[in-house]
Amino acid sequence: MAELTTLESLLEMGFDRNRANTFCLRTLLRLMEHENDPDIDEPYVPPAGNILGGEAQSQPNIGYIETEDGVKRPMTEEEKNEQVKRLEELMRVKQAERRERERAEEVEREKQRRKQGQELQQMRQKLQDDEMKKIAEQRQREKMEDKMARQRVKEKIARDREERAQKFGGIAPSSTAASSQPGQPSPSSPTSQGPPPTKKEYDESRIQVRLLDGSTITTVFKAQEPLAAVRVYVQMNGNTPEGQDFTLLSPYPRHVYTELDMEKPLKELGLVPSAVLVVAKK
Repeated sequence: MAELTTLESLLEMGFDRNRANTFCLRTLLRLMEHENDPDIDEPYVPPAGNILGGEAQSQPNIGYIETEDGVKRPMTEEEKNEQVKRLEELMRVKQAERRERERAEEVEREKQRRKQGQELQQMRQKLQDDEMKKIAEQRQREKMEDKMARQRVKEKIARDREERAQKFGGIAPSSTAASSQPGQPSPSSPTSQGPPPTKKEYDESRIQVRLLDGSTITTVFKAQEPLAAVRVYVQMNGNTPEGQDFTLLSPYPRHVYTELDMEKPLKELGLVPSAVLVVAKK
């Protein structure tokens, strides 16, 4: 059942509507006049004179008006209506003031909420900027370390080539030495008898690499150089996109070289005196 209003409760108790309206308006007026009193929220304690059996205190005469000579007379219907209009107007003013106060409080709360949201967004943006800065610095360090590693391998390859040039630059080819001895019988001659030829030890390996687009590059490495030198050579001289991770494999018999194989010499991997390798994406 819906809760009855004060006016409806008074009407059900048998009071006249005009008296009930007057009571509600006067009660509301008194509440609005004393809403800022320091004891407005304290529990109500009725005066001693209002207790049954006690001496009744003088109460203001509702519906009466005091004349200039101090005599109270009943209010006319027009005066009552005028008083009701004043009370209604005062009530509207109070309600407007309350709405304005609530609106100002709501605006202030919205300002605080937006301010806190902006501060939170700034904190998030700062954390994101710091994280991106750390990532950029880490990538820069990795890029520099990779560049230095490539430079060291490149310098090592250059030193090895220079050593090979110095080692073999003043020695005549073995075919020239053989041609200077006209009386020596040919090894294929059936009359030549002698010990079987010893297995030749190769110091170099000619490596041909087939790139991703089908083109090939060829160069010579020392037999004791690691397979990693071939990979670095492909990175610097091939057309492999920068950042593209790849591996090397032998087509026949097929063998994919691992990171451990990259540290092994070409001779140990069976890539001497020559070999064909294929670049494959990881």
